[in-house]
Amino acid sequence: MREKYKKVQIVFMQWVASLIVMHIVFFGPEGSGKGTQAKLLADELHIPILTSGDLVRDAASNDKGIIGAVCKQALEEGKYVANSEMEVLWKWRLKEDDAKGAWIMDGYPRNVDQVKFLDDKIDKYGYKVELVIFLDLPEDVSYDRLIKRGRPMYPGSTELHDSPERIKSRLAIYKEGEKEVLDYYTKSGATLVHIDANKNIDEVHADIMKAVEECKKNTGCK
Repeated sequence: MREKYKKVQIVFMQWVASLIVMHIVFFGPEGSGKGTQAKLLADELHIPILTSGDLVRDAASNDKGIIGAVCKQALEEGKYVANSEMEVLWKWRLKEDDAKGAWIMDGYPRNVDQVKFLDDKIDKYGYKVELVIFLDLPEDVSYDRLIKRGRPMYPGSTELHDSPERIKSRLAIYKEGEKEVLDYYTKSGATLVHIDANKNIDEVHADIMKAVEECKKNTGCK
């Protein structure tokens, strides 16, 4: 019964997604609330979230080849997976049924090479990114939020993924590519909106909903 319900739910989500032809990318530093806000928006629009972190964790657990090994190592070291392996993961993910309609993407792309790969890939499928939501947050606030979050490297680990050294390293990598990504999307034809993420969750969500409604009016997205 549970499996049957899940299939019905997937069919329903695909039908709703076919009515809302919108492809939304969340971009911003770790700690800016991308996952939280993506989930709130997905619930509001009834469209799926495609999450980079889920792809990496799933590959680390289930893929017995090179990709799985690379993902496992990245998780164990608290680092990002390299572009080449992420491209393979996203090639697989974008072929799945729930990725053929509207979607929200969280955690990818992180740099301009990933942006170009994504644009090239989805262009072949006949669609594009209509809206990019940039959750803007000062680096010191990102750092403080991640320190408080204190995620372990993996379930049961006593070592922290969110250790001070690892946080600083990941934020530095993000910052190196931030301007290039924003410049690219400014020129790409997608609607790029800057959202002040240094607010409470409800206020940020309200600002995002306004941006979505404006995008619908200005670009003809359903």
